[in-house]
Amino acid sequence: MIIYPAIDLRGGRVVRLTEGKFDQEKTYGTDPVAVAQGFKAAGATWLHVVDLDGAKDPTKRQTPLVERLARESGLHVQTGGGIREESQISALLNAGVKRVIVGSLAVKQPELVRGWLKQFGPEAIILAPDVRLDADGTPRIAAAGWQESTGVALNEMLTGFLSAGLVHILCTDISRDGKLTGPNSALYAQLVKKFPSLHIQASGGVSSLEDLRVLKTTGSTGAIVGRALYENKFTLQEALSC
Repeated sequence: MIIYPAIDLRGGRVVRLTEGKFDQEKTYGTDPVAVAQGFKAAGATWLHVVDLDGAKDPTKRQTPLVERLARESGLHVQTGGGIREESQISALLNAGVKRVIVGSLAVKQPELVRGWLKQFGPEAIILAPDVRLDADGTPRIAAAGWQESTGVALNEMLTGFLSAGLVHILCTDISRDGKLTGPNSALYAQLVKKFPSLHIQASGGVSSLEDLRVLKTTGSTGAIVGRALYENKFTLQEALSC
């Protein structure tokens, strides 16, 4: 299981939000490139970057900063936030980004995104369904920086992309994000069982090394770790070694 230390960008700063709420923000640094280089020095191989400004308003994407992270961090970078056009994907891949994260658009314009999977290849695109569990426990996808509910069931959405060659997904349980309450391991175990061909990254709630050990048992291929690192719940070296 790969550990993906996370950098969320807002106004050029490293921040974390709680449940994606922009009025619940903590700043953890003003030099994202230095933070990323610190992750590299600690032994990380990948970096997860979210452009929060872009997710909220695609016209305010922090593309130059993301490109610097891809070129100067020494890490493989996967990044998203406000990806709406083929040209944005091309620019990021040309800048050295390894995977581009596509979120809301996969629900709103699935045919377009299926075309991108075929055009750029399944290793270059990762779909990022962000979900809330409904009253029946069914994960349903949120959109627009988690500000909207689409009503689309997660399993339905993923099934529709298998024929397009989908390999990578990053699933966030919004209710766990930024809260250090532990990840929704049951959700990831269910996804791994139902979609054995997919490489599933878990996101939201990791607060301890034990959380990572449990996630590994689910069959998840990756885990996003953010706030727990910034608040010294454990070190990146400890996460990588466990």
